[in-house]
Amino acid sequence: MTFAREHADASDKKTPNIMSLDVARPTAGSHPKMAEELAYKLESLVMERGWPIGQILGSEPELIEQFGVSRAVFREAVRIVEHHGAARMRRGPKGGLIVTAPDLRAVQRPTTLWLDYANVSTSDLYTVRSTLEMTCVGIVAANLTESGAAELRAVLESERSADLEGIREGASHQLHVTIARLSGNPALLLFVETLAFLTFERTHDLGFQHGEFADVSKAHSAIVEALIAGDAALAQHRMRSHLSAAMSYYQQRADVNESFVADA
Repeated sequence: MTFAREHADASDKKTPNIMSLDVARPTAGSHPKMAEELAYKLESLVMERGWPIGQILGSEPELIEQFGVSRAVFREAVRIVEHHGAARMRRGPKGGLIVTAPDLRAVQRPTTLWLDYANVSTSDLYTVRSTLEMTCVGIVAANLTESGAAELRAVLESERSADLEGIREGASHQLHVTIARLSGNPALLLFVETLAFLTFERTHDLGFQHGEFADVSKAHSAIVEALIAGDAALAQHRMRSHLSAAMSYYQQRADVNESFVADA
């Protein structure tokens, strides 16, 4: 969804009430509900054990007996667990349900789709991003290591050498994600990366050029400079200014594009 679509759809789309969403523990009943309930129990078992990656929770016959379900219900539950990335079934004599590490991207895409469906405005995205990224910048400025500083410099170098295709593929968002990861807070990484990806989806078709991207790279360099110096206040000021400028720029470009389409 672009800015133009966002404004056009605002009056036609009702934001769903998040409090009405069924996010509670599944209840027993029909075959699908039983499979969902068993998937919930299996995932809870993984969490209780502290995510022992590679550990076998049990074989199919063992787990069917342990939970007292049919083979059909168990296999449907395994499909759900595999889709969530919590475990996978390995077949064979030494097989069983093996604990796996969830893929962050498996969480991000549904979240991105829901936010777009909920008609979240791009200005709201930037408001939340600013709040989260100010926190990330403060943490990184206070705790940045030499290896972390080297990683930030490498991201900047990659930005400077990006061609137009790289720009269109979201090269400008990588620094934001890297700073979130260097904060050491997985929750911040999840939400910053998800919102950065949605921002990219909203804006990548606005037709940026190398000269415009150079301004972004310059702002990123200033932020990294403050982070490496350990100046949290300056880094936060520069990040806030950068995000505000980006928001204003995207709005202006969207207005230009919308006027062009209207005049065509």
